[in-house]
Amino acid sequence: MDTDTTGKLIYFDNDAIDGITLPARFTFPFCYKPHPLTLLAAAQLQQYLEAQTNLDHNFGLDADQAGSPIGKMFGVLVVQDQNGRVGYLSAFSGKLAGSNDHDRFVPPVFDMLAENSFFLQEQEVINNVNANVQQLWQHPEYAHLRQELEQQEAEAAQQIAAFKAQLKANKQERKQQREAKKAILPAHEYAIIEAHLIRHSLHDKHQLNLLTQQWEQQLTANKTAIAQYENEIETLKQERRDRSSALQQQLFEQYVFLNQQGQSKSLHDIFSTTIYEKPPAGAGECATPKLLQYAFLNGYQPLAMAEFWWGASPKSEIRQHGQFYPACTGKCKSILGHMLEGIPLDDDPLLINPGEDSKLDIVYEDEYLVVVNKPSGLLSVPGVNINDSVYSRLKRLWADIEPLIIHRLDMATSGLLVVAKTPEAHKHIQRQFLKRTVSKRYTALLSKNIEGNEGEISLPLRGDFYNRPLQLVCFEHGKKSITRWEVVDRQANQTRVHFWPLTGRTHQLRMHAAHHLGLHAPIVGDDLYGTPDKRLCLHAAYLAFEHPVTHERVCFEVEEDF
Repeated sequence: MDTDTTGKLIYFDNDAIDGITLPARFTFPFCYKPHPLTLLAAAQLQQYLEAQTNLDHNFGLDADQAGSPIGKMFGVLVVQDQNGRVGYLSAFSGKLAGSNDHDRFVPPVFDMLAENSFFLQEQEVINNVNANVQQLWQHPEYAHLRQELEQQEAEAAQQIAAFKAQLKANKQERKQQREAKKAILPAHEYAIIEAHLIRHSLHDKHQLNLLTQQWEQQLTANKTAIAQYENEIETLKQERRDRSSALQQQLFEQYVFLNQQGQSKSLHDIFSTTIYEKPPAGAGECATPKLLQYAFLNGYQPLAMAEFWWGASPKSEIRQHGQFYPACTGKCKSILGHMLEGIPLDDDPLLINPGEDSKLDIVYEDEYLVVVNKPSGLLSVPGVNINDSVYSRLKRLWADIEPLIIHRLDMATSGLLVVAKTPEAHKHIQRQFLKRTVSKRYTALLSKNIEGNEGEISLPLRGDFYNRPLQLVCFEHGKKSITRWEVVDRQANQTRVHFWPLTGRTHQLRMHAAHHLGLHAPIVGDDLYGTPDKRLCLHAAYLAFEHPVTHERVCFEVEEDF
């Protein structure tokens, strides 16, 4: 293996790359098909990972290995050195086995784990503050005071409640005396009785005040003693917050990123003008920024990049072992926007309208609604960069009618879509969707054989804030998402299934198919959660609902074309 003087740049054998044309433009990082050179580089890196025994990291590929399995994103960057030789650099996202320093892999943009670094020194101070907080919180006297206060408050509440109950009974008794005496006594004699009863009432209120004050004094004394501990704890917590915030800001300034023109920007500068304002956690630690930084520092020309997942799938995201993935948008888009400034990039596929030449078939139409068969690649409604959609096409078709979209299908999903022509029809059918009385059945082609013939998937979903439009499985904050499925047929290494979504979450079927707690089989052609292909093999094949005017149950079915 031929390397540079640092051992980081691995040169390709000329025979291995003979006949492979160098890319004319750099990879568009957020949606790409790996270049043949990055495929070759990734294959060599994967061979290295399979052969290594000293990384001391459990990727989850060996059931007998100790420790919690943690998959990791790796990246390769194909570069050309000053002499025209072509090779590649390797990097991992975050840390590997708790360290940044590993042979073959480029260093981080800033190594916070370097010996005697300000980060480690300040982290030690913060850890000591944490220890002091815990020590105070667990102090025997503080624990005793809190327990005693809890008992006193319970006893006080019980005594005061019992006394109030007695006062209520006394009040009722006085009322009965008033009514009885008033009926038999002259006015002047009743006035004497009334004065006596009033004195009893005032006495009861005075006794309640005395009891309340007595308990308040006891509780106040205990609370004052507790407050001394809590004030000290809060002071330490505030110190911890201040130190953590200052350390974070100092880190933001240490992460300084270069571009090909030699211009540098810190994390703070890069994210201060974004919607996030502050860098997300882990920003700057991903593989591609590390790779580009090392290339610029050493005078290498970047040619192409690719990132792949290695190891067990994470709990929330869709990550398949050995699968290529785009760079993340939330953490990397702003950073790479600076680092790649001035470098010609491949066209952004997200700006291309894949449904431009497709036909929108009308399955049914009357004066109240239309049911269309949306082709794969066509938007349901206009997007940020692409106007062509079911809505815009119907708008052009209907001169005097405004299409009223009731539900949507992903751009890549084909199939049945109902659109209303009148506000009344829109409201009526939309209510059916909200009440889940609309019947929907999808057909999907899964990328491998699955176990079982039918079942139900329940995995709560939420949006990935830093990587939209991707979704996450989240049992804490996710929304209830349920899908019923049934195998239609099996062929080679693929399975055709029917899906019945019992809820309507974004990317629900794609997530439930791909996630390892679901079917663990991405839909064929899923460029977000699986492997890109000619099209996403997901089709809304059946749709049934109540007609908004005739109130008859109307059913539509269009077979998939994959």
